[in-house]
Amino acid sequence: MGVARFGTVTRAQTRISRNLLIIGVLAALAAPSPGEAKRRRAKVPDLTPEGLPNIRSRAAFVVDLATGELVFAKNPDEEREIASTGKIFVALAVLERDLDLEAMTTIIDADRVAAKGGARSRLAVDWRFSNRDLLAAMLIGSDNRAATALGRAVGLSPDELTEAMADIASDLGLEKTSFSDPSGLKGNFSTAREMATAMAAAIENPVIAELMAQKSYEVPLSRPIRRQRKLMYYNTNQLLHTGRGVVAGKTGFTTKAGYCLILAANLEEKNLAAVFLGADGRKTRFADFRRLQRWMSTQTE
Repeated sequence: MGVARFGTVTRAQTRISRNLLIIGVLAALAAPSPGEAKRRRAKVPDLTPEGLPNIRSRAAFVVDLATGELVFAKNPDEEREIASTGKIFVALAVLERDLDLEAMTTIIDADRVAAKGGARSRLAVDWRFSNRDLLAAMLIGSDNRAATALGRAVGLSPDELTEAMADIASDLGLEKTSFSDPSGLKGNFSTAREMATAMAAAIENPVIAELMAQKSYEVPLSRPIRRQRKLMYYNTNQLLHTGRGVVAGKTGFTTKAGYCLILAANLEEKNLAAVFLGADGRKTRFADFRRLQRWMSTQTE
């Protein structure tokens, strides 16, 4: 009996040892070489060899709103997809049509279909929300269903809302800005320079400026949804939570557009509009702003 027990334990130990060996070999094969690990950990330099901010986004444009002075530019006139940053045009279009912020609008299945392919929406079909709350959900949480719902609130179909967005761009003199749909999922285009102009127009509207400056926003529910009595939206612009000087902003992302960011900021006593388009990483656009910020601080010393 004792020998049998000893033999059973030995076989189990053998299996465990063999499995641990296999796991160790696989881990060694998957692990980066010391050189690769060092490259991954390497910090991106703040400056280029020319002494300019080392902006990693594909395109960028930063301008002093008070004077029109160019602060920084990288491929400013390259046409690129702008993803959800284009939702500021939705906001401008519906507010231009005297959107009643306190009126209620119901989310319908057409809103769900129009938002298909984007990030998960928290606005349930058949539920009613105030237009102010829908505007907040769109600008703060980038909720795609809110865009078409807001258009419907002012009597515009999705196609008509897209045309209204184009009219706003035309009124602003933006010749390279075009739209395929309200949410930006199907491919809306602009340039870093033109999006800075659009951002400047957006923050002149007090409703848009106030909402885009909010770190979070609470949407009350008339009755619970899955035991929730409210929806909490947290601003997707990380810089509002961790940075200094940022006044307002809007993020965007699709696979084709990359990670995008438009914002208004007060740096070194300058009121700026800053645009970063086509970053490879989610945090890169925010890091680009911080590199710009540190570079600007050296320019005034």
